[in-house]
Order: sequence, then structure tokens, then C-alpha cells
Amino acid sequence: MSMVSLGGVVLGGALSFGVQHQTQRSAERAEERRRGLALAEGRRAERLAQLERFVEVTAEAERCAFNRPMSWSVGDDWLVETQAVMNRVWVAERLIRLTFPLAVHEAARAYFLDLNLVVWEGLPDGESVRDHLEANRLAFLDAARVAVG
Repeated sequence: MSMVSLGGVVLGGALSFGVQHQTQRSAERAEERRRGLALAEGRRAERLAQLERFVEVTAEAERCAFNRPMSWSVGDDWLVETQAVMNRVWVAERLIRLTFPLAVHEAARAYFLDLNLVVWEGLPDGESVRDHLEANRLAFLDAARVAVG
């Protein structure tokens, strides 16, 4: 009789240990998933903030291109403002490279280079800044949309 009792205690202890072990493993997996989701959401939020910054500063640069005078010289208000804006565009474009897949950066880079050319060199008479930049702007936005899901 005592052997049966001892067997029952051992079996009960083993079952209890097994259930506790499974429960702990399940809780650890759930915590890992939660941390993974939190990390992914944090990265997504960071990417969205960088996209917002890039879009804002490129919009400023486009306004500089629209307002580009026929001629300008060192010290002109347009030049001072435009240099500051283009420096911010350059930084924002580099941040895109750090946090996004290469396809997004390549699209951002093409848009930046096209924008840089329009800002500093201008366009031939009759050509629209908006129309000239549209293809690269849309390619960038499309690539970014795919990357952020």
C-alpha cells in the first residue's frame, strides 16, 4: 500500500513539474513574441518618423526650386535658406539609408539627386518643377509604402 502511495506522490509530482515547466515555457514564448512585436512597432514608428521628416524637408526643397530666382549670389536670402534646406535633405536621405532596405534608399537617392539638380541648376523655360520631380517622388513613396507595410 505504501508503494502505491509513493508511486502516486511521484506521479503527481512529475505531472505537476511537467505542467509548471510547460506553463513557464509558454509564458516565455509569449513574452518573446510581445518583445518582438514591440521592437517591430518601435522600428516601424521610427521609420515613419524618418519618412515624415524626409517628405517635409523635400517639400521645403521643392518650394526653394519653385522660388529659384533667375540669378543669385552669395549672401542672397534665397541662397542662405536653400543651403540650409538642402543640408537637411542630405541628412534625411542618409538616415533613410541607415534604416530602410536598399530599394527605398535608392529611390530616395534618385529623388534627392533630381531635386538637387533642379534646385541648383534650374530647369529649361517651360518645364515644370513639379512635373520634372513627379516620377522620382512617386517611386520613392511607393518603395517606402512597401517597406513600412
